[in-house]
Amino acid sequence: MLNMVFLTNSWLSTFNQPGLCITVAVLLHYFLLAAFTWMCLESVHFYLSLVKVFNVYVPKYILKCCVAGWGIPAVVITIVLIINKDFYGNGSHSESNPFRNFCWIQENVVFYISVVAYVFLVFLTNTAMFITVLLQIHSMKSRTQKRSRFWKQ
Repeated sequence: MLNMVFLTNSWLSTFNQPGLCITVAVLLHYFLLAAFTWMCLESVHFYLSLVKVFNVYVPKYILKCCVAGWGIPAVVITIVLIINKDFYGNGSHSESNPFRNFCWIQENVVFYISVVAYVFLVFLTNTAMFITVLLQIHSMKSRTQKRSRFWKQ
């Protein structure tokens, strides 16, 4: 859906309908955040699969992942819309705006908080999970090598 909204964005912005442009910008923002949220959930799943291998039963795991994967971006979008729906739109009123033919977030502060900071938090989470998994794999490898040497002796 992110790709579909992104590819039709420029075409839909040419209709000069503010409501349509806000809707397209909100959908683009939502699907972008949802993609990164699902990427973060994949790293958590990776951690649970490789580090917490045994005794990890989470009741209704898929349901909880779906609520987080689709719900967290919806909360962010709702907060932005509650504050001011005019944060979304196209920059047609400004000739110097590089997004004048593209429906997107118009305020830099909103962009940096709701997109850049969000992606940065996902990146930090993924990095932490990746390092934890690497350390776990390394410790398993060293334990296996020690056992192997012991049995060879």
